[in-house]
Amino acid sequence: HVQLVESGGGSVEAGGSLRLSCVASGNTNRVTNWGWFRGYPGQRRFGVARIDNNGLTRYVDSVKGRFTISRDKAENTLHLQMNSLIPEDTAMYYCGVDTGAPPEDLDSWVQWIDSWGQGTQVTVS
Repeated sequence: HVQLVESGGGSVEAGGSLRLSCVASGNTNRVTNWGWFRGYPGQRRFGVARIDNNGLTRYVDSVKGRFTISRDKAENTLHLQMNSLIPEDTAMYYCGVDTGAPPEDLDSWVQWIDSWGQGTQVTVS
């Protein structure tokens, strides 16, 4: 099992930037994909960005060119750099990992997640 702890959320004005971080611990050797989702507590989560162990990244269309996902392997930390934020980006952001071979579609990926963080709130006004 993998434990995930997010940080870096906050409130910003439209056009601003935030950098989210997710520190992983536990049995991370089995993880194949790392990523970020957003949604609201008790509701469906939507994939935002994913990075695999080879560094291949995928993004949902609405964040392409604005968000960048990266991973510091030495620190076991996942990051999401969010620039040019818009009010529609407001949500709870969750870090998630899987240990399988999910489809490329980020919408379907949520069903493959094995471990979740507790979430960090991002508010854009």
